[in-house]
Order: sequence, then C-alpha cells, then structure tokens
Amino acid sequence: MYLKSSDFLTWVAFPCKALNLTGALKCLTKVQCSAVIQVQFSPCYTSLTTGAKVTETSHTEGSQMLDLLKPRGAPTCSQPRAAGGFWSVGTLQSRVGQAGEGKHRVSVPRDDAAPTPTSVNYHFTRQCNYKCGFCFHTAKTSFVLPLEEAKRGLAMLKEGGMEKINFSGGEPFLQDRGEFVGKLVQFCKQELELPSVSIVSNGSLIRRQWFEKYGEYLDILAISCDSFDEDVNVLIGRRQGKKNHVENLHKLRQWCREYAVAFKINSVINRFNVEEDMNEQIKALNPVRWKVFQCLLIEGENSGEDALREAEKFVISDEDFDRFLDRHKNVSCLVPESNQKMRDSYLILDEYMRFLNCRNGRKEPSKSILDVGVEAAIKFSGFDEKMFLKRGGKYVWSKADMKLDW
Repeated sequence: MYLKSSDFLTWVAFPCKALNLTGALKCLTKVQCSAVIQVQFSPCYTSLTTGAKVTETSHTEGSQMLDLLKPRGAPTCSQPRAAGGFWSVGTLQSRVGQAGEGKHRVSVPRDDAAPTPTSVNYHFTRQCNYKCGFCFHTAKTSFVLPLEEAKRGLAMLKEGGMEKINFSGGEPFLQDRGEFVGKLVQFCKQELELPSVSIVSNGSLIRRQWFEKYGEYLDILAISCDSFDEDVNVLIGRRQGKKNHVENLHKLRQWCREYAVAFKINSVINRFNVEEDMNEQIKALNPVRWKVFQCLLIEGENSGEDALREAEKFVISDEDFDRFLDRHKNVSCLVPESNQKMRDSYLILDEYMRFLNCRNGRKEPSKSILDVGVEAAIKFSGFDEKMFLKRGGKYVWSKADMKLDW
C-alpha cells in the first residue's frame, strides 16, 4: 500500500485479527496468519499513525496480502471481514488478496499535495483563424512566450513529472507558420524525451512540409471537426474562406499515415450537430481516438459580459448529449466527455504558463510556473486527478506503443 504524509491511519486488518495501528508495525513479525502485510515507506510516501510519524522501511511476510486504510475521522473498525471480501474505505475499496493473486496496492491521495502534471495542455497562443461560436479559449490576448522561455517552462514540467504534452490554442500553426510549435514538438521529444507529444489543431494551416520536418517527433495530431456537413461547419464558424474543412480533414488523415503520426478527431457536440449521424465517416477515417465533448460554457470566455463569444445558443442538455452518444455507441474509438468530466480534469496552461482553474465556472489563473515553479503553481490549478483517470485521461499515448498499421 502506498501512503502519503497527510494520511492518518487507525487500523490494519488481517484475515485473523484487527490491530490498532499504534505499535502495530512493531509487531508485524509476531502476527501468526497467512496474510502478507506489505507497507512501503519512502521520503515521499510516509504514514502518520495516530499522530506518530512512521519511518520504518517495508516489511513483507507470508503468501497473501490484506490491507485496510482508514482515513482520519472515519469510524473505528472492530471486526475484519472474511478473506475474499471487500473493505470499504470512503470511496476506496481494498480487496482481500487470494493466494496466488499477487500484490494489490492502494493509492491514497494527499488532500494538500500538489498533483503530478502527468498530462499538460499548453495553450501557448489564443490567436485563431477560425471563429467557432462555442470556443472556450478565446483571443483575449495576442501574447506568446519567447521560444526559449517556453522551452524552460516545459523542462520544468518534465522535472515535475510530465509525461505527455499537448499543444493547443487558439490555432497552434498560426505562430511563425507552424515553426514555433514544430520546434517545441522537436524539443519535447528529442531533448526532454517525453513519451507523448501531441497537437490539437483545426488543420487549416498545416502543410506537408511541416510533416517532413517535424512529423517524426509528433505522436498524435488531433484535428477538430464538429460536422461532416460543410453547411453546419460554416454555421458553427469552423471555416476560413472557401477551404472545405471536411476535404482538408481527409488530406490530413492521409499525411498522418504517410509520416507515421497517430490521427485523432475532436468534436464538440452542440445544438447544430447533435442530431447528426457520424458513424460511417468516423469509421472510414479510423482515428485512434474520437473525443466527443459536450458544449461547455466558461464565464469570461464564451459566456458573460466580458466574453468574446456567446455560446448559450450552442448548449445542449445532458439528455441530448446522451442520445448522441447512444447513436454512436458502436464506434470503438469513441471517448465521450460530458461537462462534468471536462471541467476540472484537464491541466490547462495558458500563454503565460499559468495553470487555469475552472472549478468556479471561469478560468482563474495561478502564478506562472516560470516565476514560482511547478509545484507552487499547480496547487491552484483546481485539477481533479481522480476525474482525469476516470475519464480515461491516461491511455496508450506514445505512437511507439500503438502498433499501428501505417
């Protein structure tokens, strides 16, 4: 079991008895039962037991393991359940291990701990060449960090535990005609050696030459496409000039095959596309993931007096969103994200490298990681690590591990 420094424990339970944790670790070697009790401690994972800090190293005994973690303030547990049952611990469940099942580890998050920036979405620009009516990260500034400062921040995030970086905007290919994002992609893959580097783009400004220069460093390219009806895309604002968004989507799909970049599609489901059937088109494009978002209102971005968009007319109900999902339930790559899943489950870094906290329905910035460091800034991010995992935020995200037939 992994315990962190803010956790207070009351009981450790075995198939044959329950012990008050005060002094329990001292008598583990004296316990006569077939259970394996494994408590692992390190400088980052310590346990406070009824107020006393534990610094002992790990101890293992027997051929099974059973553990019960009981947070401070929970009722005292008097009788252990029979082997094979479950111990309920708040929202956690720790299963009694059967012989030969292997070890079961329970992670107990610290209430006051800074979350790990495993996956970060860096919106390095707010500028965009499209005018999507529901956009929730609008062109409120034209600021973009100097390249070397952006690299410094990315190196800090890697040091803090980042495994995946996603570059977004705005439109990331606007800055220096894609050279800025290309250099960041190359830096993150080649120098930081991140397992996953991805981009979200509307795709309108991507050229084949970019793939030739930077494609090998990019794991995933996600293209935003909300409809396969070009009239609906025009209505939404996902178009510039006379270029056909859907035709360009197919061209980018082919380039991703040629240059071994995993292809992904992002769709925002709203009032104008909620009745559309996209089954055939999505299956034909065969993306590794199809992220389907419910249109989300963020005050100050696409809702409220100081917003640059008025997205209220795009909003759909939860029931409408569920009906859309049900219509596409046979699409194997579908990854749905309701408003509830979206709001707090993303680590969003803005153009100043500030984490954006969306818990109160608007984006409230932390101080920049460049000024205060990652750990200090991320505590104000409002990031819900449990929801991040629940929505499938961690997946096979390195193209080297995808085993795709390019």
